[in-house]
Amino acid sequence: MLVLARKAAQTIRIGDDVVIKVIKTGSGTVKLGIDAPNDVRVIRGELVEMNVAEPAPTVANDAWTFGGVQSDQFPHVA
Repeated sequence: MLVLARKAAQTIRIGDDVVIKVIKTGSGTVKLGIDAPNDVRVIRGELVEMNVAEPAPTVANDAWTFGGVQSDQFPHVA
């Protein structure tokens, strides 16, 4: 595991296509912005752990759902 220290507005690049930017830091929290191609799924870890046995996301009413959590920006926000 690579561990980095970053300040607000600094970035981390993963490969050529993924950029992670520190948006804001606070008392015990960090707000990140993730820019990735549409074919790269970006999802919060707790949602994956919570839904390991569930099937892949499905489309409902022009919005994506994953484990009951709805996002109109899938795959980048869930």
